[in-house]
Amino acid sequence: MTSRFEWATMDSVDPRRLADFWCGVLGYVVYDDKNGAVVEIGPDPESPDGQRLAALRGGPAVPNMVFVRVPEAKAGAKNRVHFEICPIDCDQQTELERLLALGASKTDVGQGDGRSWVVLADPEGNEFCLTRSLAPGEFE
Repeated sequence: MTSRFEWATMDSVDPRRLADFWCGVLGYVVYDDKNGAVVEIGPDPESPDGQRLAALRGGPAVPNMVFVRVPEAKAGAKNRVHFEICPIDCDQQTELERLLALGASKTDVGQGDGRSWVVLADPEGNEFCLTRSLAPGEFE
């Protein structure tokens, strides 16, 4: 018997803004918005619910994300948990430019120069890394 990674929950002072940012990053859609207090996003369900549920039960699944309103902004330095994302249809630099245009910012968590990844922060300061590209011809 095993479990599956259902969703990641993030505290946020503006859940809808953060949900919109991550929808743009991952190509997700909003599943549920409880008046901006709780917003759930996930992959665009291209198949009917019954087929999608059967597929989810049959193997590993991409987790949804839920953003929950809290009164305080992120406190402290580096996150204890962060996401690693990789482009699948362009090179790393092109994806970096796209993410910056969506509202990400470069940040320094002590990673130093010359790394193969780029450390970024979402609009509320939550760090995530942009790794190598998996686009055809970009990664062997």
